[in-house]
Amino acid sequence: MPFATISEKTFSNSMLDTLIRAGLVVVMVLFCFRIFSPFLDLMLWAVILAITLYPLQRKIKNRLRLSDGYTATLLVLVTLCILTIPTLLLGSSLVSSIQSAAALVKADGVHLPLPPDTIGSWPLVGKPLQQLWMSAATDLPALMQSYTPQIKRISLSGLGKLAGLSLDFLVFVCALIVAGIVMAYGESGHASAIQIVSRICGPSKGPKITQLCTATIRAVAMGVIGIAFIQMLLVGLGFLLMGVPGAGLLALAVLLIGIMQLPATLITIPVIIYVFATEGADTSTIVFAVYVFVAGLVDNVLKPLLLGRGVNVPMPVVLIGALGGMVSGGVIGLFIGPVLLAVGYQIFWQWVINQPVVESPQDDPVA
Repeated sequence: MPFATISEKTFSNSMLDTLIRAGLVVVMVLFCFRIFSPFLDLMLWAVILAITLYPLQRKIKNRLRLSDGYTATLLVLVTLCILTIPTLLLGSSLVSSIQSAAALVKADGVHLPLPPDTIGSWPLVGKPLQQLWMSAATDLPALMQSYTPQIKRISLSGLGKLAGLSLDFLVFVCALIVAGIVMAYGESGHASAIQIVSRICGPSKGPKITQLCTATIRAVAMGVIGIAFIQMLLVGLGFLLMGVPGAGLLALAVLLIGIMQLPATLITIPVIIYVFATEGADTSTIVFAVYVFVAGLVDNVLKPLLLGRGVNVPMPVVLIGALGGMVSGGVIGLFIGPVLLAVGYQIFWQWVINQPVVESPQDDPVA
């Protein structure tokens, strides 16, 4: 009995020590996460950019024979110049389009046709919709004035969204700068990633899972997000040069449907029809139509070149990641969501495929 009592006491003390240590570790992790959480999106975006741009950095380094730091700095500066100028132009066009639309409504420059009589016969919504349409067609400023609180609330929400877009763009610039720092230490960072994953998953699986995650990030970032962004810039610049109303908003729509893997012709063809209807058929409109139509189909050429080099990620996974990321994280989540969900999808199926082999019981020789 004394021996049993001593063993139980020793076991109790050991269990208490283990629980205290585990509690301290949990508290430390929670405090670290609380401190790091404001920079989580920034660092995720920076790591994604660094992994995506690192092969290009290696090519530039071998061609120019520069150090890693100088090559990363040069790549970041060139990328900022390429992306910042068109983005600012499209953002300015978006703001001016909203201002022009508001001024046109205030000046009673919008005239709607009278509603058809058949609308009134629609069940439930027919009569209210017909009355609302009639008020808008006869006296739009008075109708807008009667809905001033709702319009004010929507306008404030829209201004908040625009401010959020500006903040997200600033986060992107900061993430690109951090990505340059990460790329400057690319080799040591890759070795550290392998060590961390090997510590979690085992030495035999660490390099494979690290390579899988790297390939998935590059495939989704270049083959889905990158192509959609290039398409937005090409189509948006065409809209901007032609003076299409709402060029910035239309370019943003091209980006969204590009990430959702829908054809950009859903936007470009109606805009081409609008330009021909308002400007007529001349040299400039024909050149614009050909350029915008071809720019809307550029993803068909780029996808086999970029997405085919990575891993196979089903498009529903990318779509769910884009929509869920946009709902949870705004514009930044629109880009980060597909990448993270694709990585999780690949790791999950790697875990499913590499399940341990269950040895079949040997036959009993006696039987």
